[in-house]
Amino acid sequence: VWASNLDEELKEIYTLSEPLIPRKDFLLPVISEGSKYRDLEVVNPNKLLASHQDKHIIILAKNESIVRGSELDSFENIEFVYQEGIVNLLGSDKLILSLNKPIKRKKAKKASIILDELKSGDYVVHENYGVGIFKGIEKREVLGSFSEFVVIQYQNEDTLLIPVSNLEVIDRYVAEGGTLPVLDRMGKASFKKLKAKVKEKLFVIASQIINLSAQRHLKKGITLKSDMEEHAIFMSEAGFEHTEDQERAIYAMLDDMSSGKMMDRLLSADVGFGKTEVAMNGMYVAIKNGYQAMMIAPTTLLSSQHYKSLKERFYNHGIKVAKLDRFSTAKEKKQTLDGLESGSIDVVVGTHALLKAKFKNLALVIIDEEHKFGVKQKERLKEIAIDIHLLSMSATPIPRSLNLALSEVKSFSEILTPPMERLGVRTFVKSYDDKVIKEAILRELRRGGQIFYVFNSIAGIEEKKKILLEILPKLRIAVLHSKISAKETEDEMMKFEDGEYDVLLSTSIVESGIHMPHANTMIVDGSENFGIADLHQLRGRVGRGGVEGYCYFMVTDKERLSDNAKRRLLALESHSDLGSGAVLAFHDLEIRGGGNIIGEAQSGHIKQIGYSLYLRMLEDAIKELSGQDKEVAHTIDMKLSIDAYLNEELIEEDRLRLELYRRLSLCQSTGEVYEIEAEIADRFGKLDTITRQFIDVIVMKVLAREQGISKVSSYGENVFIEFREEGKARKVLKSHSKDDDDIIATAMTYLKSF
Repeated sequence: VWASNLDEELKEIYTLSEPLIPRKDFLLPVISEGSKYRDLEVVNPNKLLASHQDKHIIILAKNESIVRGSELDSFENIEFVYQEGIVNLLGSDKLILSLNKPIKRKKAKKASIILDELKSGDYVVHENYGVGIFKGIEKREVLGSFSEFVVIQYQNEDTLLIPVSNLEVIDRYVAEGGTLPVLDRMGKASFKKLKAKVKEKLFVIASQIINLSAQRHLKKGITLKSDMEEHAIFMSEAGFEHTEDQERAIYAMLDDMSSGKMMDRLLSADVGFGKTEVAMNGMYVAIKNGYQAMMIAPTTLLSSQHYKSLKERFYNHGIKVAKLDRFSTAKEKKQTLDGLESGSIDVVVGTHALLKAKFKNLALVIIDEEHKFGVKQKERLKEIAIDIHLLSMSATPIPRSLNLALSEVKSFSEILTPPMERLGVRTFVKSYDDKVIKEAILRELRRGGQIFYVFNSIAGIEEKKKILLEILPKLRIAVLHSKISAKETEDEMMKFEDGEYDVLLSTSIVESGIHMPHANTMIVDGSENFGIADLHQLRGRVGRGGVEGYCYFMVTDKERLSDNAKRRLLALESHSDLGSGAVLAFHDLEIRGGGNIIGEAQSGHIKQIGYSLYLRMLEDAIKELSGQDKEVAHTIDMKLSIDAYLNEELIEEDRLRLELYRRLSLCQSTGEVYEIEAEIADRFGKLDTITRQFIDVIVMKVLAREQGISKVSSYGENVFIEFREEGKARKVLKSHSKDDDDIIATAMTYLKSF
């Protein structure tokens, strides 16, 4: 049966060509048009409800939280049906509307420093009181109603209780190399003085960042126009569908390049999310405008891989691509350098050997994994790129708070959606055992794949090869490490890529950007000795074709691991979804990422006040100097006498409650709060009254911040509203009774009335 009449389309197809299926096979009955109901495009549900009040109205929603989060003006005369699905229909006597949103492909979550890993005894920083020890969550009774508080202990065992609705004032204490901080004393002004000192230093750093960007902004950029039609054809030749994020990054970059200003864009994307494709689009435009482009990578392996993909991608466009690195012979080097100077080479890829090259008309510099270059090389890169468009790519996520501040200074793109066909990598942490290794290798060989085996000791690597051959005598093993000559490394990699070996046994040289679609099992031996960032990068090497990857982190003995190693491996095992790089922006990533943007390691100050507070202060300094509206984050005091907390009967684990408290306290809009509420309903079931009241408190807090209110409190039946503005009288509201729901309704109605 046809769902609608396709006669016209079929007629056209059969006049153009002779398809394999004869025309008569399509003589099928057509379902007649609906006469009672018609489909609706819903833009504003309230207008629809107002104009069809006389009809029987049914509203579909997955759960109650979605209804609460909707902007519906009234719930009268409406029948609610709780189920999945999207149906919007209008008939003569009925109106069916759906509040459910279409399911999007999951984006990787952005991470702030993650508090959910806080355990009793961890260090935290309070923005006014300094460093203390986190003791856990406690429920306390205040004025006859219950709330939960986070307990922090300072010097002399003084304790501070922080209401869970105000968790944004604390951050986890993270500093380089896991140094231990000194506890602060409450009531002593030393932490304030320290903050003031750090702030002065931060102003110096911030002004450097801003001056550099101002210089770039003042210079006129090379205007590179792109022919949209031609460009669309180039994009369609990628051989895969671009994700939304990729397209957004590409178009943002093209806008920058055609604006007549200097582009200075940072592209951050997890391992294997298609950064190179974005770069190639930029190069294509530069070359079509008659200019040259260069791409510089930290390692030779990475540059030869980029060279290969560029050559393939540009092959049909007559674009001349060259590479320059330590594998190039003297003759090749000379030819390439001459070609760049005369303009006969359009694109060049290479390592820092490129820094000395002279170009005829260079318009675009692309830096891959910029955090891996040394300070001198970075300075040289900045000199080259002072009047040239610059795109830096990094797989290390930059902490979010800093992006916001820097976004005024540097343009910024992120790719958070994995490529369509990528599956995740299944991660296992196991104690070392020959049987596990044998099984892992055989499983991969059975599906026709290859294996990476990382063993980080050059001295013991040959011994390791013997052991592997004892387990599986027929294995073909290639051995790579940094002592092997460059040429041999390249040759062995090529052979591995062509399938001449089953296993690539190497030190951690595999990590940066290497793309081997057939190698989909990664075994890391002695993984307790690697940092999180390195392990995540290594894991990103597998599962890059359309096949699911397997990653085994082998440890000498699972029972005897140090706490830190346990935490690291646990985090990796539980965050094996795609794009978890940002969530793992954990310890070392956070610290490495932040120091880089600034260009010099500021580890001294970070040690004193912890990384997250340091970032927040740097962000403020940049905002102040670059003349952005300095929105001072005000803490709002919510002191309503009502029972409001995330009920432990609904969410049992303290760890999960803490994470949700943290996320809720950081919400900037009511929409975000309701989204988290819907997520809670999804993960843990229907919200009970106490939990729902806590969500209401957070919604009121967000509304109060928007309206310049500093405190919302209640006593008996009275609700008090106090304002930040000096001299503005406090407002006293009277509620029907002192029941929780009446007090919430009174406060909420007032806050929503603005």
